[in-house]
Amino acid sequence: MTTPTSPGTWREAPRARATLIRVPRMQHGVAEGRGERPHKHSLSFLATLSFTAGFFGARIFHTFFPDTMVFVGGIHFHHFWYGLGMMTLAGWLGIAYNSERRNRVYAVIFGLGLGFVGDEVGLLLTLGDYSTTLTFDFFVAAICFIVLASLLVRYWKEVESDVIRLSTRERLAHVGLFLAGFSTIFFAFDLPVLGLPFAVVGALLLVWGMWRLERARMAPSP
Repeated sequence: MTTPTSPGTWREAPRARATLIRVPRMQHGVAEGRGERPHKHSLSFLATLSFTAGFFGARIFHTFFPDTMVFVGGIHFHHFWYGLGMMTLAGWLGIAYNSERRNRVYAVIFGLGLGFVGDEVGLLLTLGDYSTTLTFDFFVAAICFIVLASLLVRYWKEVESDVIRLSTRERLAHVGLFLAGFSTIFFAFDLPVLGLPFAVVGALLLVWGMWRLERARMAPSP
């Protein structure tokens, strides 16, 4: 390209030089303005799946091979020790070497270790009884907690609007309904002395709460 410098004189203009700038590689979703791609929910799923597989795997193995044990110097090494070691290892590595790909590995290790520990919770609580029902109770409680926590994380806005922000009168009605229904467990075990108070209090709260709700609904709006 040429540009005029004076009448009748032309000079070639300098060419623009292209400059390459090295941009650090960004994770998926950052360039589109959505921020870093979350993977915490997938980690929870992997850990829960590994926990379930470890729990039932240890339980099935002990059922088919009840006499297979490891003794070192007269000490019986239960598999909850291996579980504690896995949980400790996964936790330490998660702190020291944190990355998305490694975190998935840590989640699997942690869940497996927790399954081994959970399989012998009854043994730990009773100091020797592996077949106690406390192990099953722990497993059910752990699954319920995981499900509730997942629902709270995933549907927090819906829970907040439909449950947490309920009026006091509606909450009392729900509590009364629960107490009235829960009282049947005492009657099932032939304990009417305990069941009757639960039933009466629950019925009163339910009726009073529903009456307040109906009264508030029929009241004229200001």
